[in-house]
Amino acid sequence: MYRGRFAPSPTGPLHFGSLVAAVASYLEAKQQQGEWLLRMEDLDTPRNMPGAADAILRSLEAFGFEWDGPVVYQSDRNDLYSEMLSNLQESGRLYPCGCTRKEIADSAIHGIEGVIYPGTCRNGLPPGKAARAWRVRTEDRTIGFDDAIQGHISQNLARDIGDFVLKRADGFYAYQLAVVVDDAHQGITHVVRGADLLDSTPRQIYLQQLLGLPQIGYAHIPVVLNEQGDKLSKQTQAQPINPRKATTEIFRALQFLGQNPPAELEMGAHENLWQWAHAEWSFNRIPNQLAVRYQS
Repeated sequence: MYRGRFAPSPTGPLHFGSLVAAVASYLEAKQQQGEWLLRMEDLDTPRNMPGAADAILRSLEAFGFEWDGPVVYQSDRNDLYSEMLSNLQESGRLYPCGCTRKEIADSAIHGIEGVIYPGTCRNGLPPGKAARAWRVRTEDRTIGFDDAIQGHISQNLARDIGDFVLKRADGFYAYQLAVVVDDAHQGITHVVRGADLLDSTPRQIYLQQLLGLPQIGYAHIPVVLNEQGDKLSKQTQAQPINPRKATTEIFRALQFLGQNPPAELEMGAHENLWQWAHAEWSFNRIPNQLAVRYQS
């Protein structure tokens, strides 16, 4: 069975970019007669906004989303992440790193997503250094996959990314580990999400391989940009979606995703718009772009 998911972070209310990702993942799961699960990615607790998780759930309900099963919270799953980290450590894939961010920035070369760790601690902690974080050893080989929207994607992790962190210096588990473990544990078969996470996918596939977990299908929709060309986010003052304007917000999300809903549906109940969307949804209409500017 097809099983998709939507996994917001409770760092603030849902904005239009979040809604677009929710609509795309929801409609694709429903068209495939599958399940759509909700996961709250609240692992990075210092960044969480009090009450944001409940507000997100209320917004989704008000917009007419229906999810399957209970909501999963990453903050409840540290024991599972610890177990997977131990498995990697026992297999020799993991090593402690004592480097500070400044030391890495001073000595590393740049890759596709910032500085590449130079491997200072790869063969053991240098004298006088204590373990701060835990990194996974990457390999000099290509990780490739076929994205349902963006086409074939490949990376050489050692060259493009470097050994990456799975447990941070502040004690929190890294997103890359948590998302892989959660997707496998929940039986997720397909992930539909924003293209800002496209470069993370080879790392996640690599971890799936190391942990003996099934590889899943990926589709990365265009990121929503504001009128200044910045990604919609809390940092760029993206406005929260408005439940009182649910029909209009869903209508615009469908337009952004290339679905071209009839204009008259924007003025009615959002239940009628959902009914049209369930019947007419087409993955092939989604623009195969990494980002699209949105004018509200």
